[in-house]
Amino acid sequence: MNPSGHILIIDDEAGLRQTMARILLRAGFEVTTVASGKESLAIVKEQAFDLVYLDIRMPDMNGLEVLTTIHAQFPELPIILFTAQPDLHSAVEALRRGATDYLMKPLKPETVIERTRNILSEQTKKKRRREILHQMDELQAELDALDENESQETKLSPTAGDTPSDRFLKRGLLTLDVHTRRVMIKDHVVSLAPTSFDYLLVLARHSPNVVDYQTLVAEAQGYQSEMRDAQELTKWHIHNIRQAIETGARNPVHVITIRGSGYRLVID
Repeated sequence: MNPSGHILIIDDEAGLRQTMARILLRAGFEVTTVASGKESLAIVKEQAFDLVYLDIRMPDMNGLEVLTTIHAQFPELPIILFTAQPDLHSAVEALRRGATDYLMKPLKPETVIERTRNILSEQTKKKRRREILHQMDELQAELDALDENESQETKLSPTAGDTPSDRFLKRGLLTLDVHTRRVMIKDHVVSLAPTSFDYLLVLARHSPNVVDYQTLVAEAQGYQSEMRDAQELTKWHIHNIRQAIETGARNPVHVITIRGSGYRLVID
Protein backbone atom coordinates (compact mmCIF):
# COMPACT_ATOMS: atom_id res chain seq x y z
CA MET A 1 0.00 0.00 0.00
CA ASN A 2 1.37 3.42 -0.97
CA PRO A 3 1.76 5.98 1.81
CA SER A 4 -0.67 8.91 1.68
CA GLY A 5 0.00 12.44 2.79
CA HIS A 6 -0.70 16.15 2.47
CA ILE A 7 2.01 17.90 0.47
CA LEU A 8 2.74 21.63 0.27
CA ILE A 9 4.41 23.01 -2.89
CA ILE A 10 6.04 26.46 -2.59
CA ASP A 11 7.16 28.05 -5.87
CA ASP A 12 6.61 31.40 -7.58
CA GLU A 13 6.45 29.72 -11.03
CA ALA A 14 2.81 28.90 -11.73
CA GLY A 15 3.64 26.35 -14.42
CA LEU A 16 5.89 24.30 -12.15
CA ARG A 17 3.43 24.47 -9.26
CA GLN A 18 0.62 23.16 -11.45
CA THR A 19 2.77 20.43 -13.01
CA MET A 20 4.00 19.13 -9.66
CA ALA A 21 0.51 19.29 -8.19
CA ARG A 22 -0.89 17.30 -11.10
CA ILE A 23 1.85 14.65 -10.78
CA LEU A 24 1.32 14.21 -7.06
CA LEU A 25 -2.48 14.29 -7.24
CA ARG A 26 -2.45 11.50 -9.82
CA ALA A 27 -0.19 9.50 -7.50
CA GLY A 28 -2.83 9.71 -4.78
CA PHE A 29 -1.55 12.53 -2.59
CA GLU A 30 -3.38 15.59 -1.27
CA VAL A 31 -1.69 18.75 -2.54
CA THR A 32 -1.72 22.45 -1.60
CA THR A 33 0.27 25.04 -3.55
CA VAL A 34 1.39 28.58 -2.68
CA ALA A 35 3.26 31.16 -4.76
CA SER A 36 5.44 32.85 -2.13
CA GLY A 37 7.53 32.22 0.94
CA LYS A 38 5.50 34.58 3.11
CA GLU A 39 2.26 32.88 2.09
CA SER A 40 3.75 29.50 2.95
CA LEU A 41 4.68 30.63 6.49
CA ALA A 42 1.07 31.58 7.11
CA ILE A 43 -0.44 28.38 5.74
CA VAL A 44 1.82 25.96 7.64
CA LYS A 45 0.46 27.45 10.85
CA GLU A 46 -3.12 26.78 9.75
CA GLN A 47 -2.84 23.35 8.13
CA ALA A 48 -0.93 20.13 8.86
CA PHE A 49 1.43 18.92 6.15
CA ASP A 50 3.45 15.73 5.78
CA LEU A 51 5.99 16.99 3.24
CA VAL A 52 7.06 20.33 1.72
CA TYR A 53 8.58 20.99 -1.71
CA LEU A 54 10.28 24.40 -1.69
CA ASP A 55 11.96 26.42 -4.45
CA ILE A 56 15.22 27.92 -3.21
CA ARG A 57 14.98 31.08 -5.33
CA MET A 58 11.85 33.22 -4.91
CA PRO A 59 11.45 37.00 -5.25
CA ASP A 60 9.80 37.81 -1.93
CA MET A 61 11.71 35.54 0.43
CA ASN A 62 14.75 33.30 -0.05
CA GLY A 63 14.01 29.58 0.14
CA LEU A 64 16.70 29.08 2.78
CA GLU A 65 14.96 31.64 4.99
CA VAL A 66 11.65 29.86 4.53
CA LEU A 67 13.33 26.53 5.30
CA THR A 68 14.91 27.89 8.49
CA THR A 69 11.61 29.32 9.75
CA ILE A 70 9.49 26.24 9.00
CA HIS A 71 12.10 23.83 10.36
CA ALA A 72 12.34 25.80 13.62
CA GLN A 73 8.58 25.53 14.12
CA PHE A 74 8.10 21.98 12.78
CA PRO A 75 11.42 20.10 13.12
CA GLU A 76 9.85 16.74 12.18
CA LEU A 77 8.36 18.06 8.90
CA PRO A 78 10.48 16.91 5.90
CA ILE A 79 11.37 19.66 3.42
CA ILE A 80 12.81 19.11 -0.07
CA LEU A 81 14.41 22.10 -1.79
CA PHE A 82 14.79 22.38 -5.56
CA THR A 83 16.48 24.84 -7.91
CA ALA A 84 17.35 25.31 -11.57
CA GLN A 85 20.84 26.61 -10.75
CA PRO A 86 23.36 24.07 -9.44
CA ASP A 87 25.05 25.50 -6.38
CA LEU A 88 26.96 23.16 -4.07
CA HIS A 89 27.20 25.80 -1.35
CA SER A 90 23.41 26.29 -1.33
CA ALA A 91 22.84 22.53 -1.24
CA VAL A 92 25.14 22.05 1.73
CA GLU A 93 23.63 25.05 3.51
CA ALA A 94 20.11 23.71 2.92
CA LEU A 95 20.97 20.35 4.43
CA ARG A 96 22.72 22.06 7.34
CA ARG A 97 19.55 24.05 8.07
CA GLY A 98 17.43 20.91 8.20
CA ALA A 99 16.40 20.13 4.60
CA THR A 100 15.65 16.47 3.94
CA ASP A 101 16.86 16.57 0.33
CA TYR A 102 17.96 18.90 -2.47
CA LEU A 103 16.85 18.33 -6.09
CA MET A 104 17.73 19.90 -9.42
CA LYS A 105 15.24 21.19 -12.00
CA PRO A 106 13.81 20.00 -14.28
CA LEU A 107 12.17 17.54 -11.89
CA LYS A 108 11.31 14.18 -13.43
CA PRO A 109 7.81 12.92 -12.50
CA GLU A 110 9.07 9.45 -11.55
CA THR A 111 11.74 10.99 -9.31
CA VAL A 112 9.22 13.22 -7.55
CA ILE A 113 6.80 10.34 -6.94
CA GLU A 114 9.48 7.91 -5.78
CA ARG A 115 11.12 10.46 -3.46
CA THR A 116 7.74 11.44 -2.03
CA ARG A 117 6.70 7.87 -1.34
CA ASN A 118 10.02 6.98 0.26
CA ILE A 119 10.04 9.99 2.58
CA LEU A 120 6.40 9.60 3.63
CA SER A 121 6.93 5.89 4.26
CA GLU A 122 9.88 6.68 6.51
CA GLN A 123 7.83 9.36 8.31
CA THR A 124 5.08 6.82 8.95
CA LYS A 125 7.59 4.42 10.50
CA LYS A 126 9.05 7.14 12.70
CA LYS A 127 5.59 8.21 13.85
CA ARG A 128 4.64 4.63 14.71
CA ARG A 129 7.92 4.14 16.55
CA ARG A 130 7.22 7.24 18.66
CA GLU A 131 3.73 5.95 19.42
CA ILE A 132 5.08 2.57 20.51
CA LEU A 133 7.73 4.15 22.74
CA HIS A 134 5.07 6.36 24.32
CA GLN A 135 2.90 3.31 24.99
CA MET A 136 5.90 1.52 26.49
CA ASP A 137 6.54 4.49 28.77
CA GLU A 138 2.95 4.37 29.96
CA LEU A 139 3.10 0.60 30.55
CA GLN A 140 6.38 0.96 32.41
CA ALA A 141 4.88 3.65 34.64
CA GLU A 142 1.92 1.37 35.35
CA LEU A 143 4.24 -1.52 36.21
CA ASP A 144 6.27 0.71 38.52
CA ALA A 145 3.08 1.77 40.28
CA LEU A 146 2.05 -1.86 40.75
CA ASP A 147 5.47 -2.73 42.16
CA GLU A 148 5.26 0.24 44.49
CA ASN A 149 2.00 -1.07 45.92
CA GLU A 150 3.41 -4.52 46.61
CA SER A 151 5.07 -5.44 49.86
CA GLN A 152 8.38 -3.66 50.36
CA GLU A 153 10.76 -6.59 50.41
CA THR A 154 14.23 -5.79 51.58
CA LYS A 155 15.73 -9.24 51.41
CA LEU A 156 15.27 -12.28 49.21
CA SER A 157 15.06 -15.64 50.92
CA PRO A 158 13.96 -19.04 49.61
CA THR A 159 10.60 -20.41 50.78
CA ALA A 160 9.96 -23.95 51.90
CA GLY A 161 10.40 -26.47 49.10
CA ASP A 162 12.55 -24.22 46.93
CA THR A 163 15.95 -25.32 45.79
CA PRO A 164 18.21 -22.27 46.17
CA SER A 165 20.45 -23.29 43.29
CA ASP A 166 17.44 -23.44 40.97
CA ARG A 167 15.68 -20.38 42.24
CA PHE A 168 18.51 -17.88 42.61
CA LEU A 169 21.07 -16.76 40.06
CA LYS A 170 23.94 -14.78 41.56
CA ARG A 171 26.58 -12.74 39.80
CA GLY A 172 28.74 -10.80 42.21
CA LEU A 173 26.54 -8.34 44.11
CA LEU A 174 23.58 -9.12 41.85
CA THR A 175 20.96 -11.72 42.77
CA LEU A 176 18.03 -12.71 40.56
CA ASP A 177 15.09 -14.61 42.03
CA VAL A 178 13.61 -16.47 39.06
CA HIS A 179 10.48 -17.46 41.06
CA THR A 180 9.40 -14.05 42.32
CA ARG A 181 11.19 -12.35 39.40
CA ARG A 182 12.89 -9.90 41.73
CA VAL A 183 16.30 -8.27 41.40
CA MET A 184 18.51 -7.47 44.37
CA ILE A 185 21.79 -5.58 44.43
CA LYS A 186 23.53 -6.09 47.77
CA ASP A 187 20.56 -5.81 50.18
CA HIS A 188 18.48 -3.52 47.99
CA VAL A 189 15.54 -4.78 45.93
CA VAL A 190 15.06 -2.95 42.61
CA SER A 191 12.01 -2.92 40.35
CA LEU A 192 12.24 -4.22 36.80
CA ALA A 193 9.52 -4.89 34.23
CA PRO A 194 8.92 -8.60 33.51
CA THR A 195 10.38 -8.69 30.00
CA SER A 196 13.35 -6.55 31.03
CA PHE A 197 13.92 -9.02 33.89
CA ASP A 198 14.11 -11.80 31.29
CA TYR A 199 16.73 -9.84 29.34
CA LEU A 200 18.79 -9.33 32.49
CA LEU A 201 18.46 -13.04 33.29
CA VAL A 202 19.87 -13.93 29.87
CA LEU A 203 22.78 -11.50 30.35
CA ALA A 204 23.45 -12.94 33.82
CA ARG A 205 23.44 -16.54 32.59
CA HIS A 206 26.00 -15.70 29.91
CA SER A 207 28.03 -13.25 32.03
CA PRO A 208 30.73 -12.11 31.48
CA ASN A 209 30.49 -13.19 27.86
CA VAL A 210 28.96 -11.04 25.13
CA VAL A 211 25.35 -11.85 24.20
CA ASP A 212 24.41 -10.84 20.65
CA TYR A 213 21.14 -9.04 19.89
CA GLN A 214 19.39 -12.01 18.28
CA THR A 215 20.30 -14.38 21.13
CA LEU A 216 18.96 -11.87 23.65
CA VAL A 217 15.60 -11.68 21.87
CA ALA A 218 15.40 -15.44 21.29
CA GLU A 219 16.17 -16.41 24.89
CA ALA A 220 14.30 -13.57 26.61
CA GLN A 221 11.19 -13.43 24.41
CA GLY A 222 11.20 -16.78 22.63
CA TYR A 223 11.23 -15.82 18.97
CA GLN A 224 13.69 -15.31 16.13
CA SER A 225 14.25 -11.89 14.59
CA GLU A 226 16.42 -10.12 12.05
CA MET A 227 19.52 -8.46 13.48
CA ARG A 228 18.29 -4.89 12.93
CA ASP A 229 14.92 -5.68 14.51
CA ALA A 230 16.62 -7.46 17.40
CA GLN A 231 18.90 -4.48 17.98
CA GLU A 232 15.88 -2.14 18.20
CA LEU A 233 14.01 -4.51 20.53
CA THR A 234 16.91 -4.86 22.95
CA LYS A 235 17.57 -1.11 23.27
CA TRP A 236 14.49 -0.41 25.37
CA HIS A 237 15.08 -3.28 27.77
CA ILE A 238 18.78 -2.48 28.15
CA HIS A 239 17.74 1.09 28.97
CA ASN A 240 15.39 -0.22 31.69
CA ILE A 241 18.05 -2.52 33.11
CA ARG A 242 20.59 0.28 33.29
CA GLN A 243 18.11 2.56 35.01
CA ALA A 244 17.58 -0.17 37.62
CA ILE A 245 21.11 -1.39 38.36
CA GLU A 246 23.52 1.32 37.26
CA THR A 247 24.46 4.23 39.50
CA GLY A 248 24.93 6.33 36.37
CA ALA A 249 22.89 5.03 33.42
CA ARG A 250 24.64 7.37 30.98
CA ASN A 251 28.02 5.92 31.89
CA PRO A 252 27.24 2.24 32.48
CA VAL A 253 29.81 0.01 34.14
CA HIS A 254 27.71 -3.15 34.49
CA VAL A 255 25.80 -3.49 31.21
CA ILE A 256 28.41 -2.84 28.56
CA THR A 257 27.58 -2.14 24.90
CA ILE A 258 29.69 -4.08 22.42
CA ARG A 259 29.11 -1.99 19.33
CA GLY A 260 27.65 -3.93 16.43
CA SER A 261 27.48 -7.15 18.44
CA GLY A 262 25.40 -6.99 21.60
CA TYR A 263 25.85 -6.52 25.35
CA ARG A 264 27.72 -8.09 28.24
CA LEU A 265 27.02 -8.02 31.98
CA VAL A 266 29.92 -7.27 34.29
CA ILE A 267 29.20 -7.46 38.03
CA ASP A 268 31.95 -7.63 40.64
